[in-house]
Amino acid sequence: MFTLAEVASLNDIQPTYRILKPWWDVFMDYLAVVMLMVAIFAGTMQLTKDQVVCLPVLQSTVNSKTQPTTSGKADFTTVETTTGQGEEASVRTISFGSAPTVTPDIPLSRATSSQYQPPESGQELKKEQKDSSGRKTNLDFQQYVFINQMCYHLALPWYSKYFPYLVLIHTIILIVSSNFWFKYPKTCSKIEHFVSILGKCFESPWTTKALSETACEDSEENKQRLTGAQSLSKYVSTSSDEGSPSANTPMITKSGFKFSADKPMIEVPSVTILDKKDGEQAKALFEKVRKFRAHVEDSDLIYKLYVGQTVIKTVKFIFILCYTANFVNTISFEHICNPKVEHLIGYTQFECTHNMAYMLKKLLISYISLICVYGFICLYTLFWLFRIPLKEYSFEKVREESSFSDIPDVKNDFAFLLHMVDQYDQLYSKRFGVFLSEVSENKLREISLNHEWTFEKLRQHVSRNAQDKQELHLFMLSGVPDAVFDLTDLDVLKLELIPEAKIPAKISQMTNLQELHLCHCPAKVEQTAFSFLRDHLRCLHVKFTDVAEIPAWVYLLKNLRELYLIGNLNSENNKMIGLESLRELRHLKILYVKSNLTKIPPNITDVAPHLTKLVILNDGTKLVVLNSLKKMTNVAELELQNCELERIPHAIFSLSNLQELDLKSNSIRTIEEIISFQHLKRLTCLKLWHNKIVNIPSSITHIKNLESLYLSNNKLESLPAAVFSLQKLRCLDVSYNSIALIPAEVGLLQNLQHFHITGNKVDTLPKQLFKCVKLRTLSLGQNCITSIPDKISQLLQLTHLELKGNCLEYLPATLGQCQLLRKSGLVVEDHLFDTLPSKVKEMLNQDTSIPFANGI
Repeated sequence: MFTLAEVASLNDIQPTYRILKPWWDVFMDYLAVVMLMVAIFAGTMQLTKDQVVCLPVLQSTVNSKTQPTTSGKADFTTVETTTGQGEEASVRTISFGSAPTVTPDIPLSRATSSQYQPPESGQELKKEQKDSSGRKTNLDFQQYVFINQMCYHLALPWYSKYFPYLVLIHTIILIVSSNFWFKYPKTCSKIEHFVSILGKCFESPWTTKALSETACEDSEENKQRLTGAQSLSKYVSTSSDEGSPSANTPMITKSGFKFSADKPMIEVPSVTILDKKDGEQAKALFEKVRKFRAHVEDSDLIYKLYVGQTVIKTVKFIFILCYTANFVNTISFEHICNPKVEHLIGYTQFECTHNMAYMLKKLLISYISLICVYGFICLYTLFWLFRIPLKEYSFEKVREESSFSDIPDVKNDFAFLLHMVDQYDQLYSKRFGVFLSEVSENKLREISLNHEWTFEKLRQHVSRNAQDKQELHLFMLSGVPDAVFDLTDLDVLKLELIPEAKIPAKISQMTNLQELHLCHCPAKVEQTAFSFLRDHLRCLHVKFTDVAEIPAWVYLLKNLRELYLIGNLNSENNKMIGLESLRELRHLKILYVKSNLTKIPPNITDVAPHLTKLVILNDGTKLVVLNSLKKMTNVAELELQNCELERIPHAIFSLSNLQELDLKSNSIRTIEEIISFQHLKRLTCLKLWHNKIVNIPSSITHIKNLESLYLSNNKLESLPAAVFSLQKLRCLDVSYNSIALIPAEVGLLQNLQHFHITGNKVDTLPKQLFKCVKLRTLSLGQNCITSIPDKISQLLQLTHLELKGNCLEYLPATLGQCQLLRKSGLVVEDHLFDTLPSKVKEMLNQDTSIPFANGI
């Protein structure tokens, strides 16, 4: 049996959690303890006292009640006989009237084995008749114990036996249900964090001084004191909205915070500043509150768990009440037992008394009363849970009573925890509201940020990018430092992971700014700043997790030329996009979308008449619907990468102005549709690399204006002659396929400047290859080439030659006649380079120290 101390430990909650336990939870805990005591008391009584006591029912007594005698005086006759074989038995025949009944009795001792003589005197007969209803049974003690145990299990109802244990189990379940949200791993950590933060905020000197100042600020004496202290403006702020305390001496500058529950202030504080230590603690608390809010406010698990355990307790109460009320009457003092052990005892029926029936019934009634009270409290809790929206918490009253008008309303688990705290003491949540004040937090953060990021430090972080533009990248700051907007010569500004970024009017000083990057940074802009960006910004990069993070002002930048959107834009979120306003971007030319689209959203094709370049990079999600591409009549460059395309989309054939098509990293196996490209008169660049193409159809000859063809990383085994009929071809890339032979027709490509066939199975180079005298780049690496013909000297414009990874034994000395080739452009093993004559090596090594030697 559990001891009371062991079971009560289940209900042991840390004292700090008391602020999250309303009166009904506390009351239900006490009720659970009382029910636990009832269960333990009833169980202890059952274990320490007798179960039931049973006596046999004499058949003669039963017959005397059921069969009336025929005369006024009954004839009583007893006949006793004995049996042989060493066993003693007696049969007593009792006759009432004319219907004799034979009742077996207990064997008598050997000393009394002689025939029993009936009494002869009338006095003895009357005595026998008088005592016939209380006749002794002469059962052995072991037989009494045996029949008591048997009848306890057979005759006693199950509820009478297991009532204490059921109460114990039910009570433990109710105790666990009441405190489960304090113990559940996914909620206990949040609750512990919340309680610790709440206690620190409640006791923080920042809060105390803020409340003291705002409570007294309405008094004339305090106003005069503040007016007289203007000479000390370095340390004391006299404005509730514009005061800016220094970084080392942060202060609260709000006014009008009053609580009706507080006692009136007697003394007016003469100094409102906080020392450096208190200021640092306040900064840490602001950061903790902000992070906790961001962590907790996005889910409602604690609320659901509390509602769930309350529902479980209510259902448990209804279940207990239903079946317990039904079994109350089964707890009785008297029970009839028919054990069917007549061969052992000699009797068929027994009358039993349950000694604990009276006490158990009283305890059961008490338990029902307790569970009814418990259930009514559960119903009240459910009423409270659903009567008001506990997933929302408004500081409206606090904002009305004070100058803290910027305290945000909270939601979900954060709101629910504050509602629970209000049941304990509303002063906790009011004082906690000071640390939710965005103005206070932002002011504190702004002071610290500007103190750390000075103009000189920011200037050191400015760099030159690949486009030779001045660029500043700010990463994971609490905000945008004011000194950033003093960098008037900045061309590119990158803001990454700055959730509270604000762009003030000072940005209008940055007249050179044309490119802005917002990476997970939903920046807010002032009206003047927006007007400046609308007129001057040309390129905008927005990286986001959810489409809702895209600032609304992005769609109103009418002079924007390039827009890059990187994030989740799937079909479910498309409805949330305000891209209808993209129609206002009338000057937009380039749209880059890196997402997981299943179709091209119609709100993107709405701006199609303005676009000249569209890039869609999927993450492997299959792009199914492409019909809307037909609207994009002015698109000159189209990239559909990693979209799981299996064929070339037919919608592309309608893009009459298309000049460059890139279908990289898809699942294209056949390109028979390429014959339709003959309608694309302006198509000059076709990129089908990183696909599964097996062969090139002869219809490729219809693309007469093609200048660049990229077919690398496919499954090509040969190059058809049709490829070499493209007279305007300047770049051919068939690297990393399974090509074993370079056809002799390659010499027809007189305009070929770049030829890449790296990573194939080529073993010989045709002499016709060196008729392509305009070749500047020749990549032959990772093949099976054994020798380089001397005719390579005809490639006078060659600047890059890759031969590494072949079976070469030496390099031809005629390489020295390639006047533009230098060692930096020769990719070959070192030992092969050493096979060249010294004069050739000197020629290849010359001018290596001069950057950009010989131009391109």
